[in-house]
Amino acid sequence: MRNTPRSLMLFAAGFGTRMGALTAAQPKPLIRVAGKALIDHALEQANGVERIVVNLHYLPQMIRDHFSDRKDIAFSAETETILETGGGLKQALPLLGQGPVFTLNTDAVWTGPLAIRELEMAWDPARMDALLLLVPRDRATGHTGQGDFLMDSDGRLTRGAGLVYTGAQILRTDGLAGITERVFSLNLLWNKMAAEGRLFGLVHQGGWCDVGRPEAIGLAEDMLRAAHV
Repeated sequence: MRNTPRSLMLFAAGFGTRMGALTAAQPKPLIRVAGKALIDHALEQANGVERIVVNLHYLPQMIRDHFSDRKDIAFSAETETILETGGGLKQALPLLGQGPVFTLNTDAVWTGPLAIRELEMAWDPARMDALLLLVPRDRATGHTGQGDFLMDSDGRLTRGAGLVYTGAQILRTDGLAGITERVFSLNLLWNKMAAEGRLFGLVHQGGWCDVGRPEAIGLAEDMLRAAHV
């Protein structure tokens, strides 16, 4: 089995209820920030990935239509119910192929180095079952939480208020087979990896904005403008 990821899972199935009226007639990944759909901002971070899979649930045809000219993107339809991150990834495995994968949320905007390239350069499968891209709380623009992980000097992660998960990672998918639930979060897998000392983190060397609420759109656009001054 290969140890270097070549496939990417884009999570795009959510309802986006925190965006209010903006998602009444469109899925959150199609909300525009600085003239570009959020899902296209995410794809910019994945430049060079060989295989891309997008999961779908809410208003799925709009996302299919958005990529009507992209033959390199496959879709994993969660027709009956949203499977959450873990269940969605598990369902998409036949499309993603074997080995570790990149996963990326579609509700953020980035500046600085490409997220996927940062992860790829730091990935060490001999030590890691997952490598999560993080930002310090004071650089988590638009984010209202207190942080998700603490990181030791070797890069290993434990739970705690500290660094914020950006929604980008490399993940070994082997452990998904041992989870019997159909609908579940990747937190189940992360917790097991952390207990075994194989959950690692990397700090993103750029800007990141969590576009989870309407007011964050302006913050993201300000961040993008500042990065290009």
